Amino acid sequence: MSETLTVPETVILEVFRYRPEVESEPTFDSFEVPFHPEWMILDALNYIKDDLDGSLSYRWACRMGVCGSCGMLANGQPVLTCATYLESLLPGPIRIEPLEGFPVIRDLVGDIGDFMNKLSDVKAWLIRDEEKPVEDGEYLQTPSQLDDYKQYSMCINCMLCYSACPVYRLEPEFIGPAAIALAQRYNLDSRDEGAEERMDVLSQHDGIWGCTLVGECTEVCPKGVDPAGAIQRYKVSATMDYFKSLLMPRSSS
Repeated sequence: MSETLTVPETVILEVFRYRPEVESEPTFDSFEVPFHPEWMILDALNYIKDDLDGSLSYRWACRMGVCGSCGMLANGQPVLTCATYLESLLPGPIRIEPLEGFPVIRDLVGDIGDFMNKLSDVKAWLIRDEEKPVEDGEYLQTPSQLDDYKQYSMCINCMLCYSACPVYRLEPEFIGPAAIALAQRYNLDSRDEGAEERMDVLSQHDGIWGCTLVGECTEVCPKGVDPAGAIQRYKVSATMDYFKSLLMPRSSS
């Protein structure tokens, strides 16, 4: 006879709080929320916001694992709260904290300005020397050309990889896994001509060479992007370019 699992009626969430107008240092508040097998962490946070404490601050938007805005730490692990079942963290208490590596603005809301600046630094967009006339039609790609970069295009900017990266926590100047993976996404796009510009940024100490290949970024990625693989692929390209420059130096004309 199989053993029946006991389903709790409630679960305790220990939630990180920081309200600069109220306290000088962060604290934790405990909330008892109903347990429902279909609830995600985000459902529990919304229950707290709607029924227990309307002052709780956090980010969320789509509830479908697409927007990437609801990333937080659950019992110390970076997760998308809209895609992580409460049931997977029983019996509790479940500790909810903001992602590591980002200054806390309020409660579970971190300042992501540094990440956005780094996206700009690596020019995470299509670059072309010249655009062809609109009347000439689209830039066509083969399925194999799409496959070259499709994996890296799945990044949703959730920043779980930054929170998991020990290098970024110790050296905030490190460009970081998502920005490098997105740079690789455009480098591998057959329509792009900006790889050399990006390499000028990423070949610096705080770029690809800052990565120590711990691999935690890939482990926590909810979309299977493999930032660690993108970084290593970039290192191979940079090394090959370096030796090519020694063998075939550019002319100075």
